[in-house]
Amino acid sequence: MGQGKEVKTRPDPKVEIQEKGEIFFFYRPKVDKDEAHGPDDVQRMYIVLRPESAEDRAVEEKQAPDSGKEGRKQRHQGDGEGGGASKEGGHEGGHGKEEVNIEERPLLRLVVMGKKSLPDPAKHGRPYWGYVELVTTKLQDIKDALKEEEYSTATRGQRRRPAARALGEGVYRILKHESGGRGRRAPHTHLVYKLELPTRGDGEPQEALNVEPEASFLVQVKNPDPPSGGGGFRGLQSKRRAAFPAHLQGAFGSRRYAPADPPDLLNYEGCELLLIAASDDVEEELGLELEGEAEEGEGSQGEEQRAAGCSDLVKMFGDVADVKPLLSGSWD
Repeated sequence: MGQGKEVKTRPDPKVEIQEKGEIFFFYRPKVDKDEAHGPDDVQRMYIVLRPESAEDRAVEEKQAPDSGKEGRKQRHQGDGEGGGASKEGGHEGGHGKEEVNIEERPLLRLVVMGKKSLPDPAKHGRPYWGYVELVTTKLQDIKDALKEEEYSTATRGQRRRPAARALGEGVYRILKHESGGRGRRAPHTHLVYKLELPTRGDGEPQEALNVEPEASFLVQVKNPDPPSGGGGFRGLQSKRRAAFPAHLQGAFGSRRYAPADPPDLLNYEGCELLLIAASDDVEEELGLELEGEAEEGEGSQGEEQRAAGCSDLVKMFGDVADVKPLLSGSWD
């Protein structure tokens, strides 16, 4: 459906758009389950970000293609192996550097949310941890990560990982925000989005996993090489963490966390991040209104079919992911 557009609704909102694109939400039922009927049946939640070119940002910097899971998949494919997700355990984080012109090649990030949901954007609670699982310029790599797969274990024999279910599709922005007024805080970054599908608003799975029709989250990136001492959670094993180039690692200084500025930090597998609930009303909070490219409908069967026909998610992932929750707003 495209990246949509943004409209500033206040004279001078202190926001700077750093990245724009499409956002897709998925969940996966637990192993060996045919269906999910509630959050207790969910094994994982994924966010897929697809940056699209802006006037002053056509080139993104990402990890080297021979690093991380991206590189391991390429080596498996070169050896004639499938390189399925169950074979990827213990992979190293992304490192090195490659420039990608996103007008010529797609760039896709697969983010795993640790709590299997988003934070409730209307409640200012604890941050939710997640990490970048895969960064790639190949659509098939994301499809492989979302598809159904059978694999063998030493203790439980043959097991089946069900296909992911599509949960939401919309447009997003990553922006730098400078708060004004007496309670002014240091510049920080937001991930804001607005759903285009499901067309009828948030359904049962969307509400249960806190995928609201629109939301704003503060984004903090965890320093993969933090200063010694102090507390904090461990997160990923050190070998799985991103190894940023010096100019990106320098964004942290001596801090344990830094804003996602530049967004290139998210182009490295093993990048750990925190999402912090900010608002479920982007316009009220930031003076910015996102507009998608899909028109709202009544949710009839005909409307669902029309929406499926113009959905980029359905076109890209509909052959490997169940799209019923996306189109109907209901569980399996």
